[in-house]
Amino acid sequence: MQIYWVSLLAAFGAGFVNAVAGGGTLLTFPALLYSGMSSITANATSTVAIWPGSVTSSWAYRRQLTENRARVWILSLPSLLGGLTGAILLLHTSESVFRHIVPYLILLACALLLLNEPIGRWMSKRAESNPKKHAAALWLSQFAIAIYGGYFGAGIGILMLAAMAIFLPEDLQAANGMKNFFAMLINGIAAAYFIVKGMAILTIALAMALAAIAGGFVGAKTAQRLSPRILRGAVVAFGVIVAVHLMMKG
Repeated sequence: MQIYWVSLLAAFGAGFVNAVAGGGTLLTFPALLYSGMSSITANATSTVAIWPGSVTSSWAYRRQLTENRARVWILSLPSLLGGLTGAILLLHTSESVFRHIVPYLILLACALLLLNEPIGRWMSKRAESNPKKHAAALWLSQFAIAIYGGYFGAGIGILMLAAMAIFLPEDLQAANGMKNFFAMLINGIAAAYFIVKGMAILTIALAMALAAIAGGFVGAKTAQRLSPRILRGAVVAFGVIVAVHLMMKG
């Protein structure tokens, strides 16, 4: 029973921080890990649990997606292929190997979360220059990011924004909309694969999804009274503590 309370609390917190600052996976994954799940099962269950949140985030940008329909279609394929590839790679990684690399994946996610604001400022500056686009390079970068997303996933939104800042610098709002949509595809295909393979604990994932939606609603209501920078810093600090603890245990 304890695993439900811990996972529900973490999921509510994840939905809350995602609505304000991002980085919710850094709460859900460690909570499931410390509740006694294997690292791969915890990762798979967390992916399934956070997917509904990515659907609602994508819906909010439906106008930008419609206006950039051609790009969305082109980049949906590498998102799906990469997400599935990453999920397959995860389930072909031994538990001992994955547990060994988890602290470094968490630290990578923390670094990406810290880069959120600098990348946002960089995108704003790049939007003024509008250089030549490189469609093939963007396709390949999206595929690579999606592989990481299907494998672990924390921080993929920031990676996608960085890639679009390089290759689609003039479309700031469109980049945000496409980032949310592609994250939905990447997490969705990975979650579906984990479910088919029986790697996610669905009862816990469903309860977490509902808690995350509730947390997102509360977070959206209180976002204007909170500092995203401070909240993001708290999530990063928690992630670093978790990573260091896992390294010491290993």
